[in-house]
Amino acid sequence: MTVGLDIGTTKVCAIIGERNENGILEITGVGRSPSQGMRRGVVVNIESTLRAVLQAIEAAELMSGREVEHCWTSIGGACIEGLISRGVVAVNGKNREQREITEADIDRVLEAARAVDFPMDREILEVIPQSFSVDSQGGIRDPRDMIGVRLESEVHIITCPKTNAQNLVRCVNRAGFMVDGLVLQALAAGTAVLTEEEKDLGVAVVDLGGGTTNVLVYANGSPYATFSVPTGGYQVTSDISIVKNISIETAEKIKIEAGCCWAPLIEGLEEDIIVPGMGGRAPFPIPRSLILEIIEPRMRETFNLVRQRLEKIATARPLGGGLVLTGGGANLLGAADLAAHVFKLPVRLGEPLSLGGFAADYRNPEYAAAIGLVLEGDLRERQSVYGGVSEGKVRENSGSGPFGRLYKWIKSEFF
Repeated sequence: MTVGLDIGTTKVCAIIGERNENGILEITGVGRSPSQGMRRGVVVNIESTLRAVLQAIEAAELMSGREVEHCWTSIGGACIEGLISRGVVAVNGKNREQREITEADIDRVLEAARAVDFPMDREILEVIPQSFSVDSQGGIRDPRDMIGVRLESEVHIITCPKTNAQNLVRCVNRAGFMVDGLVLQALAAGTAVLTEEEKDLGVAVVDLGGGTTNVLVYANGSPYATFSVPTGGYQVTSDISIVKNISIETAEKIKIEAGCCWAPLIEGLEEDIIVPGMGGRAPFPIPRSLILEIIEPRMRETFNLVRQRLEKIATARPLGGGLVLTGGGANLLGAADLAAHVFKLPVRLGEPLSLGGFAADYRNPEYAAAIGLVLEGDLRERQSVYGGVSEGKVRENSGSGPFGRLYKWIKSEFF
């Protein structure tokens, strides 16, 4: 059983995946809950976040009939930084004439590439190999069993602040679950929605979250750059709330049910949106075209910020795969059309790849990161790449056994 836990600014989503008797990965449980303890990818209230985590996982447990003990958790936000690093080592061999590259040589060159000076308050989240060179022959994806003397690697290193990662893991721990590992949110979303052809052509995953928009660029089949911009779906909701002087809850409902950010899609429609009254005030209508005038500038601003950052990234070729939109913001009517207009590139919505079980019911960009966590976790567990969490990410309280379940019940009832 593999569990993905996507902790965002506005929602927490938990998905349980299991392999059936034929070895096919199926989604057997899905749970979600509102999130109020996160701001732009950073924990600001541990108790609120752990309650949301507990509610989401318990809902997934109820659907699947299984008890969750550990999970793969997403991390994102403006705190994430990425850079390119290179490493070089001499190939060890049994004799001087034929030095065959082994797994140990690859491990050494990757270790050399990650030997980069970072501030004391940051830690490495991911080290993703992009390509290898053997005796100056570049563009090699897998150098195993090749003959050479000099092995070089180019990797994409993703880092995050130590305190952000520790606080996120602490929330999950205190809810009674162990964190198997932290996975970059955009990387998980890319795993769920991208094809190998798109990765080879070059593509950008734009994850439109509640507090931030996270972007991961692929080039030549591998992650190449990552960044975040400090705007998201919550800012759109806030704009509606402020301009029309209505509550955040009402503004969010209007955005979801009647929001649009591309004018041609509602041309000729003069329908009004009825806003419920509150505090003795009678309900009142808002033209749908006015809602568009509020939403469209904020979404355009978000896409322009992403475009400006993309233009500074030097890729060997244009993004032939275009852009793939994921996250809850991708469901906003007209988001793909507006993005295509701003970026002048092909744009599509990132629906998660088809899996068995209940996956068909959740083929929605909103669930891309959570489903991607299940896929990433399952792959890493099968490859035994990661044996557990890194230093500082230990479980404080197990979710298994009667004491673990009692702990979670106490948390849900009294905290």
